[in-house]
Amino acid sequence: MEMASISSSPRTVEEIFKDYSGRRAGVVRALTYDVDEFYKLCDPGASCELKGQSKENLCLYGHPNETWEVTLPAEEVPPELPEPALGINFARDGMNRKDWLSLVAVHSDSWLLSAAFYLGARLNRNERKRLFSMINDLPTVFEVVTERKPVKDKPSVDSGSKSRVSTKRGNEGQVKSNPKLAAEESYEEEEDEHSETLCGSCGGNYNADEFWIGCDICERWFHGKCVKITPAKAESIKQYKCPSCSLKRSRQ
Repeated sequence: MEMASISSSPRTVEEIFKDYSGRRAGVVRALTYDVDEFYKLCDPGASCELKGQSKENLCLYGHPNETWEVTLPAEEVPPELPEPALGINFARDGMNRKDWLSLVAVHSDSWLLSAAFYLGARLNRNERKRLFSMINDLPTVFEVVTERKPVKDKPSVDSGSKSRVSTKRGNEGQVKSNPKLAAEESYEEEEDEHSETLCGSCGGNYNADEFWIGCDICERWFHGKCVKITPAKAESIKQYKCPSCSLKRSRQ
Protein backbone atom coordinates (compact mmCIF):
# COMPACT_ATOMS: atom_id res chain seq x y z
CA MET A 1 0.00 0.00 0.00
CA GLU A 2 1.45 3.35 -1.03
CA MET A 3 0.74 5.21 2.18
CA ALA A 4 2.74 2.76 4.26
CA SER A 5 5.78 2.76 2.01
CA ILE A 6 8.72 4.71 3.41
CA SER A 7 11.48 3.20 1.31
CA SER A 8 12.86 6.69 0.73
CA SER A 9 12.43 7.61 4.38
CA PRO A 10 12.79 11.38 4.80
CA ARG A 11 15.31 12.11 7.51
CA THR A 12 16.17 15.82 7.45
CA VAL A 13 13.82 18.49 8.79
CA GLU A 14 13.20 19.77 5.26
CA GLU A 15 12.49 16.28 3.88
CA ILE A 16 10.08 15.44 6.70
CA PHE A 17 8.30 18.77 6.28
CA LYS A 18 7.96 18.14 2.54
CA ASP A 19 6.45 14.71 3.32
CA TYR A 20 4.07 16.31 5.85
CA SER A 21 3.07 19.08 3.43
CA GLY A 22 2.30 16.60 0.66
CA ARG A 23 0.17 14.38 2.90
CA ARG A 24 -1.59 17.43 4.34
CA ALA A 25 -2.36 18.76 0.86
CA GLY A 26 -3.90 15.42 -0.10
CA VAL A 27 -6.10 15.35 3.00
CA VAL A 28 -7.16 18.97 2.51
CA ARG A 29 -8.10 18.20 -1.09
CA ALA A 30 -10.25 15.25 0.01
CA LEU A 31 -12.10 17.39 2.55
CA THR A 32 -12.56 20.46 0.32
CA TYR A 33 -12.23 20.24 -3.48
CA ASP A 34 -13.05 16.52 -3.67
CA VAL A 35 -15.41 16.49 -0.69
CA ASP A 36 -18.41 15.07 -2.57
CA GLU A 37 -16.37 12.14 -3.87
CA PHE A 38 -14.85 11.61 -0.42
CA TYR A 39 -18.26 11.71 1.24
CA LYS A 40 -19.62 9.13 -1.20
CA LEU A 41 -16.69 6.75 -0.66
CA CYS A 42 -17.38 6.79 3.08
CA ASP A 43 -20.98 5.58 2.72
CA PRO A 44 -21.27 3.12 5.64
CA GLY A 45 -24.10 1.20 3.96
CA ALA A 46 -22.51 0.64 0.57
CA SER A 47 -20.81 -2.57 -0.45
CA CYS A 48 -17.12 -2.41 -1.17
CA GLU A 49 -14.88 -4.20 -3.61
CA LEU A 50 -11.80 -3.72 -1.46
CA LYS A 51 -10.51 -7.25 -0.97
CA GLY A 52 -14.10 -8.48 -1.21
CA GLN A 53 -14.98 -7.06 2.20
CA SER A 54 -17.72 -4.74 3.36
CA LYS A 55 -16.80 -1.17 4.16
CA GLU A 56 -15.57 -1.17 7.72
CA ASN A 57 -12.77 0.60 9.49
CA LEU A 58 -11.99 2.80 6.50
CA CYS A 59 -9.21 5.34 6.79
CA LEU A 60 -8.39 8.58 4.99
CA TYR A 61 -4.77 8.60 3.84
CA GLY A 62 -2.88 11.53 2.45
CA HIS A 63 0.11 10.67 0.24
CA PRO A 64 3.39 12.57 -0.10
CA ASN A 65 2.50 13.34 -3.75
CA GLU A 66 -0.53 15.37 -2.59
CA THR A 67 -3.12 12.73 -3.47
CA TRP A 68 -5.57 11.02 -1.09
CA GLU A 69 -7.17 7.63 -0.67
CA VAL A 70 -9.98 6.07 1.35
CA THR A 71 -9.14 2.46 2.05
CA LEU A 72 -8.71 -0.25 4.67
CA PRO A 73 -5.89 0.09 7.20
CA ALA A 74 -2.52 -1.50 6.59
CA GLU A 75 -2.30 -5.20 7.41
CA GLU A 76 1.23 -5.00 8.81
CA VAL A 77 1.47 -5.13 12.61
CA PRO A 78 2.95 -2.84 13.63
CA PRO A 79 2.46 -0.69 10.52
CA GLU A 80 5.43 1.03 8.87
CA LEU A 81 3.83 4.40 9.67
CA PRO A 82 1.27 5.42 12.30
CA GLU A 83 -2.24 4.76 11.01
CA PRO A 84 -5.03 7.36 10.57
CA ALA A 85 -8.24 7.11 12.60
CA LEU A 86 -10.12 3.86 11.88
CA GLY A 87 -13.76 3.66 10.92
CA ILE A 88 -14.34 7.25 9.82
CA ASN A 89 -17.28 5.94 7.76
CA PHE A 90 -19.22 4.63 10.76
CA ALA A 91 -20.31 8.03 12.06
CA ARG A 92 -21.03 9.59 8.67
CA ASP A 93 -24.80 9.13 8.54
CA GLY A 94 -25.30 9.75 12.26
CA MET A 95 -23.85 13.27 12.16
CA ASN A 96 -24.41 16.54 10.40
CA ARG A 97 -22.20 16.50 7.28
CA LYS A 98 -20.25 19.59 8.31
CA ASP A 99 -19.66 18.26 11.83
CA TRP A 100 -18.54 14.90 10.46
CA LEU A 101 -16.05 16.52 8.09
CA SER A 102 -14.73 18.61 10.99
CA LEU A 103 -14.25 15.44 13.05
CA VAL A 104 -12.35 13.76 10.22
CA ALA A 105 -10.22 16.91 9.90
CA VAL A 106 -9.26 16.85 13.59
CA HIS A 107 -8.29 13.17 13.41
CA SER A 108 -6.34 13.88 10.21
CA ASP A 109 -4.35 16.63 11.94
CA SER A 110 -3.44 14.18 14.70
CA TRP A 111 -2.34 11.57 12.16
CA LEU A 112 -0.25 14.03 10.15
CA LEU A 113 1.61 15.14 13.27
CA SER A 114 2.19 11.59 14.45
CA ALA A 115 3.56 10.56 11.04
CA ALA A 116 5.88 13.59 10.92
CA PHE A 117 7.29 12.98 14.38
CA TYR A 118 7.58 9.26 13.72
CA LEU A 119 9.80 10.06 10.73
CA GLY A 120 11.65 12.60 12.85
CA ALA A 121 12.40 10.24 15.72
CA ARG A 122 16.14 10.60 15.16
CA LEU A 123 16.13 14.39 15.04
CA ASN A 124 17.71 16.25 17.93
CA ARG A 125 15.58 18.50 20.11
CA ASN A 126 16.35 21.71 18.23
CA GLU A 127 15.56 20.02 14.91
CA ARG A 128 12.27 18.75 16.32
CA LYS A 129 11.45 22.25 17.50
CA ARG A 130 12.24 23.66 14.05
CA LEU A 131 10.10 20.97 12.39
CA PHE A 132 7.13 21.77 14.61
CA SER A 133 7.60 25.49 13.98
CA MET A 134 7.47 24.90 10.21
CA ILE A 135 4.36 22.73 10.60
CA ASN A 136 2.74 25.26 12.92
CA ASP A 137 3.11 28.02 10.32
CA LEU A 138 0.53 26.19 8.19
CA PRO A 139 -3.18 26.27 9.06
CA THR A 140 -4.41 22.97 10.46
CA VAL A 141 -6.68 20.81 8.32
CA PHE A 142 -9.43 21.58 10.82
CA GLU A 143 -8.93 25.34 10.34
CA VAL A 144 -9.07 24.95 6.56
CA VAL A 145 -12.18 22.75 6.58
CA THR A 146 -14.07 24.94 9.06
CA GLU A 147 -12.73 28.12 7.43
CA ARG A 148 -11.42 29.33 10.76
CA LYS A 149 -8.46 31.65 11.04
CA PRO A 150 -5.83 30.81 13.66
CA VAL A 151 -6.30 32.99 16.75
CA LYS A 152 -3.29 35.17 17.38
CA ASP A 153 -2.85 36.86 20.75
CA LYS A 154 -1.41 40.34 20.92
CA PRO A 155 1.81 40.58 22.92
CA SER A 156 1.52 42.65 26.08
CA VAL A 157 3.58 45.83 25.90
CA ASP A 158 4.69 45.52 29.52
CA SER A 159 5.19 41.77 29.57
CA GLY A 160 8.22 40.59 31.49
CA SER A 161 8.88 37.63 29.20
CA LYS A 162 11.82 37.57 26.82
CA SER A 163 11.07 38.46 23.22
CA ARG A 164 14.33 37.38 21.62
CA VAL A 165 14.96 39.71 18.64
CA SER A 166 11.70 41.67 18.75
CA THR A 167 11.55 45.16 20.20
CA LYS A 168 9.50 45.65 23.33
CA ARG A 169 8.87 48.41 25.83
CA GLY A 170 9.14 48.49 29.60
CA ASN A 171 6.67 50.26 31.87
CA GLU A 172 8.67 53.48 31.59
CA GLY A 173 8.10 53.59 27.83
CA GLN A 174 11.74 53.10 26.82
CA VAL A 175 12.45 51.00 23.74
CA LYS A 176 14.45 47.87 24.52
CA SER A 177 15.88 45.35 22.11
CA ASN A 178 16.73 41.85 23.23
CA PRO A 179 19.57 40.06 21.40
CA LYS A 180 18.87 36.65 19.92
CA LEU A 181 19.41 33.90 22.46
CA ALA A 182 21.56 30.90 21.69
CA ALA A 183 19.68 27.93 20.27
CA GLU A 184 20.18 25.84 23.37
CA GLU A 185 18.92 28.61 25.67
CA SER A 186 15.94 29.46 23.51
CA TYR A 187 14.84 25.85 23.59
CA GLU A 188 14.71 25.96 27.37
CA GLU A 189 12.59 29.14 27.38
CA GLU A 190 8.84 28.71 27.19
CA GLU A 191 7.36 30.07 23.97
CA ASP A 192 6.09 33.57 24.78
CA GLU A 193 3.14 35.33 23.29
CA HIS A 194 5.23 36.87 20.49
CA SER A 195 5.35 33.51 18.72
CA GLU A 196 1.60 33.82 18.12
CA THR A 197 1.80 37.35 16.73
CA LEU A 198 0.89 38.47 13.21
CA CYS A 199 2.46 41.52 11.60
CA GLY A 200 -0.06 44.37 11.55
CA SER A 201 1.16 45.34 8.08
CA CYS A 202 1.79 42.19 6.02
CA GLY A 203 -0.02 39.63 8.20
CA GLY A 204 3.08 37.42 8.38
CA ASN A 205 3.83 35.19 11.36
CA TYR A 206 6.37 36.03 14.05
CA ASN A 207 9.91 34.93 13.23
CA ALA A 208 12.58 35.02 15.91
CA ASP A 209 15.21 35.94 13.31
CA GLU A 210 13.47 39.18 12.34
CA PHE A 211 13.27 42.57 14.03
CA TRP A 212 9.82 43.58 15.29
CA ILE A 213 8.45 46.76 16.85
CA GLY A 214 5.21 47.37 18.75
CA CYS A 215 2.90 50.37 18.39
CA ASP A 216 2.28 52.16 21.72
CA ILE A 217 -1.14 53.34 20.54
CA CYS A 218 -2.92 50.32 19.03
CA GLU A 219 -0.53 47.72 20.57
CA ARG A 220 -0.15 45.87 17.28
CA TRP A 221 3.27 44.52 16.28
CA PHE A 222 5.06 44.96 12.97
CA HIS A 223 8.08 43.68 11.07
CA GLY A 224 10.63 46.49 11.23
CA LYS A 225 11.09 46.20 7.47
CA CYS A 226 7.33 46.65 6.89
CA VAL A 227 7.25 49.99 8.69
CA LYS A 228 10.79 50.99 7.71
CA ILE A 229 12.17 51.00 11.26
CA THR A 230 15.62 49.59 11.96
CA PRO A 231 16.84 48.42 15.39
CA ALA A 232 19.16 51.43 15.52
CA LYS A 233 16.34 53.84 14.72
CA ALA A 234 14.07 52.19 17.27
CA GLU A 235 16.54 52.99 20.06
CA SER A 236 15.89 56.71 19.62
CA ILE A 237 12.08 56.41 19.56
CA LYS A 238 10.41 57.16 22.90
CA GLN A 239 6.89 56.38 21.75
CA TYR A 240 6.34 54.49 18.51
CA LYS A 241 3.16 55.09 16.48
CA CYS A 242 2.49 52.82 13.52
CA PRO A 243 1.64 54.41 10.13
CA SER A 244 -2.09 53.84 10.69
CA CYS A 245 -2.12 55.50 14.11
CA SER A 246 0.08 58.33 12.89
CA LEU A 247 -2.37 59.00 10.05
CA LYS A 248 -5.32 59.00 12.45
CA ARG A 249 -3.57 61.49 14.76
CA SER A 250 -2.74 63.82 11.87
CA ARG A 251 -6.41 63.98 10.87
CA GLN A 252 -7.56 64.92 14.35
